[in-house]
Amino acid sequence: MLEKIKLRTESGENLVDVTSEIDMVIQESGIIEGACLVFVPHTTAGITINSALDVNTTKDILHELDRLVPTRVDFYHQYDTPQDAAGHIKSVLVGQSQSIIISGGRLKLGSSQSVLFCEFDGPRDRQVWLRILQGKD
Repeated sequence: MLEKIKLRTESGENLVDVTSEIDMVIQESGIIEGACLVFVPHTTAGITINSALDVNTTKDILHELDRLVPTRVDFYHQYDTPQDAAGHIKSVLVGQSQSIIISGGRLKLGSSQSVLFCEFDGPRDRQVWLRILQGKD
């Protein structure tokens, strides 16, 4: 079954920790061992795994992505805004999916890891799609 997490992002670019929402869906599924496929169906957003313990980590990630792909007016495609065009490129760099092991009914992440939704063109109504797969142990 496809599960969806809905969220409203803030203006501009930001990283949103969705780990607890994903864990809640896993717990409701009753699956103890398996995998969680996480997918973002947006072209100006992404999903990654990194630390959310220190707010400055997420600031650094966004800062470096802005350094690599600054918002500018000379993109070939300008469907919406320069931020939208830059968001498409950042989405390609970050990616739209992650596969995470489920063990003991929870995401199997490192002690400082979180699942972060990456917004590159907010504010917007967004979704994170989940597919929970049961494994054999």
